[in-house]
Amino acid sequence: MNGGGASLSVPVLTALVAGAVIAGIPLLLAALGEMVSERAGVLNIGLEGMMLTGAFTGFAATLHWGSPWAGFAAAAAAGLAFGAVMALLCVGLNLDQVVVGIALLVLAQGATSVLHRAEYGASYPRLDAVPGLEIPLIAKVPVIGAALFSQPLVVYLAIALAAAVGWLLRATSLGLELKAAGEEPEALDAAGVSVVATRVFGVLVAGTCAGLGGGFLSIVAAGVFVPFMTNGTGFIAIVIAMLSRGRPLWVVILALGFGIALSLATALQLVGVSVPIDLLNALPFVAVLVALFLFGRGKALPGALGRPFVRGART
Repeated sequence: MNGGGASLSVPVLTALVAGAVIAGIPLLLAALGEMVSERAGVLNIGLEGMMLTGAFTGFAATLHWGSPWAGFAAAAAAGLAFGAVMALLCVGLNLDQVVVGIALLVLAQGATSVLHRAEYGASYPRLDAVPGLEIPLIAKVPVIGAALFSQPLVVYLAIALAAAVGWLLRATSLGLELKAAGEEPEALDAAGVSVVATRVFGVLVAGTCAGLGGGFLSIVAAGVFVPFMTNGTGFIAIVIAMLSRGRPLWVVILALGFGIALSLATALQLVGVSVPIDLLNALPFVAVLVALFLFGRGKALPGALGRPFVRGART
């Protein structure tokens, strides 16, 4: 009996860790982009809409061309396009960032729902599973081996992207300019660097990463597109970006932590625990409240976050 329980625990733990990775990667990608945008002083409330747009576009492209890489490219392009609209309205025209973000979210929700019905009717076609890339030797380690080192290539690329963003923010002049755009845009302007261009770059990065996160959600995690399937993921990513305070390592840790909350339903089903579905759906948002309570205090955000920059204006 004890041996049977032990043998059961290994696949359950493996499923929990693997599910946490798959659920955490969309959060990781979107939060990385949001972190860059916030660093530059732009709060992207429309992040969820960009993810949803990337999810639909990536799914449709993958289904049409039969290649997940075509889907990821389409998802990134869709997110980039929405980011360009956000940049035009919020950075170029100095419109309210919260209002524009909500408007883009509502637009994305309506447009993707209408396009899905127009293209597929009441059906929900599924994609083939994206094959995993097994790393020799360490993939055989119990529990974490199969869960962490037999994932699709895009998972490893997402982790590499986190490292690249960390290097960008920490060790490049562009990283310093992004920080200045969010903290002291007037000083950056006085140094001869365009605040507008720097902030536009941040918003475009956020849109592209959010599109990729949405594409991962529909292409890899679900294998199907369902209207409104992001279900608050973009807002959780915003919280992760705020809590990380410019540190990509914390983005990775928090994304995987929230991924555990998202994947807990599967693990509980495997061990035969019956939990109301509404309670399971609420777990990630309970985790958000707990994270804000534990880590949110004393986390100063960029001084100019959400504040439009008008050259020559006194603040």
